[in-house]
Amino acid sequence: MGQTLSEPVTEKQSSTCQDSRYLVGSSCMQGWRVSMDDCHTHILSLPDDPGTAFFAVYDGHGGANIAEYAGKHLHKFITARPEYHLGNIEEALKQGFLDMDQVMFEEYVLQQKVAGSTAVVVLIKENVLYCANVGDSRAIASVRGAVEILSYDHKPNNEEELRRINAGGGWVQLNRVNGNLALSRALGDYVFKRNYRLSPQEQIVTAYPDVQVRQINEDWEFIVIACDGIWEVLSNEVSQYKRP
Repeated sequence: MGQTLSEPVTEKQSSTCQDSRYLVGSSCMQGWRVSMDDCHTHILSLPDDPGTAFFAVYDGHGGANIAEYAGKHLHKFITARPEYHLGNIEEALKQGFLDMDQVMFEEYVLQQKVAGSTAVVVLIKENVLYCANVGDSRAIASVRGAVEILSYDHKPNNEEELRRINAGGGWVQLNRVNGNLALSRALGDYVFKRNYRLSPQEQIVTAYPDVQVRQINEDWEFIVIACDGIWEVLSNEVSQYKRP
């Protein structure tokens, strides 16, 4: 989104962490963008819920503010929800996304930024996996060598997304919201969230996530969480390379 460099910045920043349950690796690269706008989180045991793991990728656009804020705080909003303490993790994820988006909107510095971020979150609690997603970053798993899809991209030309965009007063041109944004759900992007007659879920662009729930067992081998730049050149099967 916006300006690009004449040559990509290909230096990678990689890290690993592990405990008795998980081995986690992460890597990020600026690429063609003028600045690095993405963020990721890997928490092997949540401070407010020990034993529960939280992993996320935030693909920022128009600046890093929204992605960085989400990387630091989204898990706190989710575990603070009353639904979380009642065991309704799915609803806590949905409302936690909206809570944080509203707090960011109320902060003047973030509100004035024409910026946003995808968010794809994997929370694992007591062998149940919850994947919450807004935007076109994606999560998949390998289960006994087969792909398990954990999230679905939110694109403006999807039938359900297009219906909400039009109902909210927006339009889609060249597969972009109002001819601008290439995804239809996001954190931030408040220029598309100003119809005060509608709920947060009904805005042209919404931060309300879809949530997938899976029971996991020893057949689960690994999970991949990545921004759309990866999926533009790799299929869900990962081993099948597609040239850009």
